[in-house]
Amino acid sequence: MSVVGVLTAGGDCPGLNAVIRGVVARTLKSGPHEVVGIMNGWEGLMDDDTRPLDRDDVRGILATGGTILGTSRRDPYVHGDGFSSVQKTLEKNDIDTLIVIGGDGTLQTALKLADDGARVIGVPKTIDNDIAATDFTFGFDTAVQIASEAIDRLTTTAEAHNRVILCEVMGRTKGWIALYAGLASGADAILIPEVPVDLEEVAKIIRRRHRHGRKYSMVVVAEGVDPPEEMDLPRDIFGFERLGGVAYRIAPILEELTGFETRVTVLGHLQRGGTPTAFDRVLATRLGSKAADLAITGENRVMVALKGTQILPVPLEEACAEIRGVDPELYEVATTFFG
Repeated sequence: MSVVGVLTAGGDCPGLNAVIRGVVARTLKSGPHEVVGIMNGWEGLMDDDTRPLDRDDVRGILATGGTILGTSRRDPYVHGDGFSSVQKTLEKNDIDTLIVIGGDGTLQTALKLADDGARVIGVPKTIDNDIAATDFTFGFDTAVQIASEAIDRLTTTAEAHNRVILCEVMGRTKGWIALYAGLASGADAILIPEVPVDLEEVAKIIRRRHRHGRKYSMVVVAEGVDPPEEMDLPRDIFGFERLGGVAYRIAPILEELTGFETRVTVLGHLQRGGTPTAFDRVLATRLGSKAADLAITGENRVMVALKGTQILPVPLEEACAEIRGVDPELYEVATTFFG
């Protein structure tokens, strides 16, 4: 019999509950195995805050947002004593393999635990879609859908009032959401961290639209783009920078350069909340099921990844090697429609 532990760490993301459901259902169907849920991410693993999970515990959660296990920003290697901070919990609960559902930082911590002797399987989670070694992460499709719908709505009010509207979306270091949502909604300019921002060029695009009869413009801005001047970013209680608000620095500059009234909408956490799309529900379910299969067969130091249409294990080191940026060719396609 195997005992599989599962936790969700870092920011919340649509589809987390679908992964948990996949892990639990697949593990229990595979034989006389058990699943232990770790509450509130690494914090629960450090504090031995756990609960058994059976099939009834995960019924009806496929379409719900958030995570039934909770999450936190605490990290055993930052806020604890590393592996020794979690070893007692793993041993007390007889956890053979720990399934870790998280983004880049969480997977980096999972790799450290594997280096220190724990058996770990990673599941890539982030709306930012910036984890290496997988084609897409669950949560991204939902975030893009939410952002696209918001931009569509903002476009109609921009047109009604002859305004320029900047819609700021999430994207700490990479601009996947901004690029996809901007493409899907026909944005007139898309600003992402991977491409240096030239506000003179953006203003030129806006002025050209107005000369040709379009008296409004929509600009999508990733929160991680470099601000036009230095910004003092606040930090949360765990020391991480809180991004958000760069569009408010950009807007008055564009207004001055163009002479057109400019407004800002920051979507923020709206993109991470609520029910996941059908695509994310299926992807998350498949990732959770595959992670359970690998845990039961004794795999270690791997992450489950979407490769084409298949879910395959990849080395955890490969997943943690770099943060994946947007495809330059895709951004070049987007520029075709600017203005």
